[in-house]
Amino acid sequence: MQFTLRQLEVFLAIAKTGNMTRAAQQLQMSQSAASSALKDLETHLNTLLFDRMGKRLHLNEQGNQLRPKAERLMAEAGELEQSLLHSDETSPVKIGATLTIANFLALQMVSEYLGKYPNAPISLEINNTEHIVEQVLNYELDMGLIEGESHQTKLCVTPWRDDRLNLFCSTKHPLASKKAVNDQDLLDAKWILRELGSGTRQNFNRAMHGLIPEMNIILELRETEAIKRAVKHNIGVGCLSELSLDEELKRGELVRINCPERNFSRKLYLIVHEQKHISHSLKKWLDLCDKWKLIEPQIP
Repeated sequence: MQFTLRQLEVFLAIAKTGNMTRAAQQLQMSQSAASSALKDLETHLNTLLFDRMGKRLHLNEQGNQLRPKAERLMAEAGELEQSLLHSDETSPVKIGATLTIANFLALQMVSEYLGKYPNAPISLEINNTEHIVEQVLNYELDMGLIEGESHQTKLCVTPWRDDRLNLFCSTKHPLASKKAVNDQDLLDAKWILRELGSGTRQNFNRAMHGLIPEMNIILELRETEAIKRAVKHNIGVGCLSELSLDEELKRGELVRINCPERNFSRKLYLIVHEQKHISHSLKKWLDLCDKWKLIEPQIP
């Protein structure tokens, strides 16, 4: 066997960036050295791994077959190095979480994880469902915690926790005094919502099936706090997870809108690439996720 881990590292960097120059910069090596490493690997395997399209390199069928095996091998090599050099420490874990999960669940979980393993490197990427799914598919994250559904065949998607979306408005809004709203009330309202690609928006659109084309969506925001502030100013009504509204509803700053004709229950999910190597560190994190299935978060 004549290929090296460095050649696989170059191959994976090019697969992620799609560009030789950026891959070389990422690995802090010259472009000629990176190009030579890829050429040597392709020569040894007697096959091309990329389709060349100008300066872009796209994985071909052979490259796509090699990638998950190379990812596993590099992960195992990294874990071996960690165990030999730092037998009392834990290898790095890269977690991705959507906004609501990050703010109200994942940060508390990271705190607990670091309490058990104080020297363990862990990172938390916060983004919407669409981006977290993409990063897990691209092996940029070890796993993800998402609010929306994913039907990507290369992912292992596990239902994790129950959650519910709440419709809400300002205390000054006409809907604040209604015991229940109907579809016509929903169509008459001005809406402030999360952006397309977020799990919250995906679930809202599903719950409002049949009404979406006629709804008056006046503002789309990426931040839950911005949505709550806009609703407090009576710009429109909103829809967010009950996790993110608990304190404002208790203090009477916002009013929950009762909509019995629509189903706003949903699941939160764990996602892992189907060919991801489960390191000891990742297994510890997944065990913690399992523990948190039913734990009530402490809302700040």
